[in-house]
Amino acid sequence: MGKEPPFIVPRLVGPCYIDPMAAVRVKICGITTPEDAHHAVQAGADAIGLNFFEQSPRFVTIDQAAAIRRHLPPLIDTVGVFVGTRIRQACAIAYQLGLGGIQLLAERTDLEDSFPFRRIAAFRIKDTQSVKEIEEYLAIAPRPAAILVDAFVAGQWGGTGQVAPWEVLRDFRPGVPIILAGGLTPDNVTEAIRIVRPDAVDVASGVESAPGRKDPERMRRFVEAAKLAL
Repeated sequence: MGKEPPFIVPRLVGPCYIDPMAAVRVKICGITTPEDAHHAVQAGADAIGLNFFEQSPRFVTIDQAAAIRRHLPPLIDTVGVFVGTRIRQACAIAYQLGLGGIQLLAERTDLEDSFPFRRIAAFRIKDTQSVKEIEEYLAIAPRPAAILVDAFVAGQWGGTGQVAPWEVLRDFRPGVPIILAGGLTPDNVTEAIRIVRPDAVDVASGVESAPGRKDPERMRRFVEAAKLAL
């Protein structure tokens, strides 16, 4: 008889178990049309993000978001992305559209519970001090479903194409799932995953042909590279 494979014990991360051998999940953010949503699903994305920040080139209205939602298959997760919006208001929009979760910049002045919607707390990082600030936030805030770490660019709130400092995050294990964002592309996502070892990756500009318009082939390549990285 052949030798039995070793038993892998899943690690507990936040409210759920994460299989250390499982493929990294992929969120394609800034979807603006039903067509791009369809191509993201065809590429193998696990989730899409709908951006409700009016200053973003990827901004969608409630009506546009509803049209996108109607074209999604039932098992694809949809996350509403907000900047400067109170948690309660974001939850109201999520309820109206049937979203699975909300993503907001982490604010110590707004610590309201988002239940029943899963909340992703977003952080912009530039150095080890940024990591300490995440730990301090998690010590006082209701535990989010996950944290998203993006590159810090002064005056910008994501989607900049700037790469986050991966080495700073190499040994960072905050006790909740990590979603890595910031300048990821089909060409660098494999290296980023091997250094940071996140639970998921998030991409917007790195798979676009123009701001707000996704490229089907780049999405396919990105998902393939992410899923095969570990």
